[in-house]
Amino acid sequence: MNRALTITLALLLSTSCATSPLGRKQLMLMPDNELKRMGLQAFQQMKRKAPISRSPQINAYVRCVSDAIISVIGGQWEVIVFEDKTPNAFALPGGKIGVHTGLLKVAANQHQLATVIAHEVAHVLSRHSNERISQKLALEQGLNLGLAIAAPQTATGKSLLGLLGLGAQYGILLPYSRTHEREADLLGLDIMARAGFDPRESVALWLNMNRASNRGQPLEFLSTHPAHQTRIQDLKARLPQTMELRRRALANGKNPQCTTSEIGEQESENRGIRSDP
Repeated sequence: MNRALTITLALLLSTSCATSPLGRKQLMLMPDNELKRMGLQAFQQMKRKAPISRSPQINAYVRCVSDAIISVIGGQWEVIVFEDKTPNAFALPGGKIGVHTGLLKVAANQHQLATVIAHEVAHVLSRHSNERISQKLALEQGLNLGLAIAAPQTATGKSLLGLLGLGAQYGILLPYSRTHEREADLLGLDIMARAGFDPRESVALWLNMNRASNRGQPLEFLSTHPAHQTRIQDLKARLPQTMELRRRALANGKNPQCTTSEIGEQESENRGIRSDP
């Protein structure tokens, strides 16, 4: 039996409704194991395509923030820092996290970096990629899933990678829906607070993004994660709940101290934005 037929049968057998971590009903057609396999394949392609940062300071800093988040969500996650000037990050099914060095020019401290990483991880934990692919399969039966997986460089394959959450990296604009973005914002806020990061810095992060965008910087992250005033309002509304989560985390000894003076001092001078002491 060929792989395309196997996947098709698996889709038919696994058709079901699921519930997101925040209680929203979801349509899930893809087997999770297949999504993980796709995430691994896409991440391997990224590592072959994009240069990887060799800076010990930068890698230690990003790994420190990521490890604090991973300690809360569990699982095995591979974290790679890519040498890329665009302020961006992504997470994929199968436990993969990618961070662009350009993000460190906008995320002024560990809390703001944690905001982005937790947001991207929240997309994975909420199975948004599965939901996006499932919705496309339900609405547009013309997507040849087997062909897309076998030939990811084709137009159909790139469309599938975009649905997986790698649209910007592959030159196509496939933003998550506003529902997915809001869910990732709120769940990500909970995650970073449970890891001991300050959720108030999430608002500062999005303000930094907007300031950088107004200065004409190419913010790929904003192109696929559109910032709305309602986003900041939603984050502020959830702060009392998340500040309590952080208080408990600090009481339990979760107090990340992820710094790199080399990055912090340079970016503070360039932007006049506060960094961690």
